[in-house]
Amino acid sequence: MSDLIDDEAPGGPPPNSPEYTVSEISGAVKRTVEGAFSHVRVRGEVGRVSLPRSGHIYLDLKDDRNVLASVIWKGTAQRLATRPEEGMEVIATGRLTTFGGQSRYQMVIEDIAPAGVGALMAMLEKRKAALAAEGLFAAERKRALPYLPRVIGVVTSPSGAVIRDILHRLGDRFPRHVLIWPVAVQGAACASEVARAIQGFNALPEGGAIPRPDLLIVARGGGSLEDLWGFNEEIVVRAAAESDIPLISAVGHETDTTLIDYAADRRAPTPTAAAEMAVPVRLDLIAALDGLEARRSAALGRLLTQRRQRLADLARALPRPETLLSFAAQRLDRAADRLPAALSVRVARERLRLSEAASVLRPAALRRRVADERRRAEDRAARIAPALDRLVRQRRADVLALSRRGRPELLDRRTVSGQEALARLEARLRAALASDFDRRRARLEALERMRAGLSYQDTLRRGFAVIRSGGQVVTTRASAEQAGALEIEFRDGRLAIGGRPPRRARKAEEPPEQGSLL
Repeated sequence: MSDLIDDEAPGGPPPNSPEYTVSEISGAVKRTVEGAFSHVRVRGEVGRVSLPRSGHIYLDLKDDRNVLASVIWKGTAQRLATRPEEGMEVIATGRLTTFGGQSRYQMVIEDIAPAGVGALMAMLEKRKAALAAEGLFAAERKRALPYLPRVIGVVTSPSGAVIRDILHRLGDRFPRHVLIWPVAVQGAACASEVARAIQGFNALPEGGAIPRPDLLIVARGGGSLEDLWGFNEEIVVRAAAESDIPLISAVGHETDTTLIDYAADRRAPTPTAAAEMAVPVRLDLIAALDGLEARRSAALGRLLTQRRQRLADLARALPRPETLLSFAAQRLDRAADRLPAALSVRVARERLRLSEAASVLRPAALRRRVADERRRAEDRAARIAPALDRLVRQRRADVLALSRRGRPELLDRRTVSGQEALARLEARLRAALASDFDRRRARLEALERMRAGLSYQDTLRRGFAVIRSGGQVVTTRASAEQAGALEIEFRDGRLAIGGRPPRRARKAEEPPEQGSLL
């Protein structure tokens, strides 16, 4: 019998234990873990955080000894009020499950929140330092607020007391056109809506159907750190820093501080204070204008009084008009008395000159002069024929003598030699003439350039003009005032102004016209 029954090996598995596949074991473990930990709350520090393009968030929750892999699915991540960041202490709510493909377990997080105010403050300080390092809070980025904006854009909740306080304060100080962009001022949607509102106001075109604001106010009432957390989000801070429109941050009360306060151009302690910063007091401006108008009127009255007194003082120092004219009138009377006698003397002198000239031109004297010239011409005509005959005979005799002495071969040699010499002389003459012509042309061109540089025509082409009166160039204002007519020469011609156009001055080389004597 002992040979037919196998004894159980000591320490081994029972012979009838079932066999499991790997998937069966993974499924059993998954059911066990999910059944025992279907709803858990875990407190820990956020370690590695991964943000793939799928929209899910993969992170580690750790303490001083262990690490718990966790995942936040895309739909849950979009609803989170606070995004997990590395180093942040949080309380995560969800369930445990397993991932059989890697033989690991993980936590599926359905909600995550900072573990108390201390964690939020630590995360806030870390984010503040990172954004400050980028220069988003630098003072040189901040712009001055417009003194009196035409349109004011307000980003806030349309149903709260904040917008009523802002509108009421603006109406008391200086009514302006207000555009309200309604947003959620707390909760998960707060940060994205506020950022889109700031960007939307900046995207409005100038002169469009909806007027573009000159100033923005982002406002919210007071609350806890968790309530104001949306204004600490990075997208809100970046939108405020990149705004081309000056922005006032009025989030919370005076003791509340959010990151948008550092990125804004001005921070107001309350929404009402933001409205006071936005516009001046209209009554104060009217009173200031009234005061300035009173000062202007008083200053103008004093100025007129001083100028009137100064004019009276100067008038007393001036001589009387009749005194100024008396000497000129006296000189005119003396000149008028001397004028008839001077005219008589001038007429007598000219009559005497005319008589002397007429005595030379008497007909008898002219006839004698003509007769003498005719006799001289006839005498020369009678003598010129014999003289021409003698000259011709002499020239003929000279030619015959030369022809008898000259032999043809000598004449040919002399002719050839003369032609060669003439050719050499002609070549030298041509070279000398060309050289002299080039030298004279270069000198003429230099003189022409000098003449063009010194000519006033170039000055006229640069926009100047020459003013003449009676052929003389006018160079002073007094001469222009005394002239009856002026001629202005421009680059493209001359223009006559006043009276008859002045006669063009004669050129220096033209002789004056001679008067005829009768």
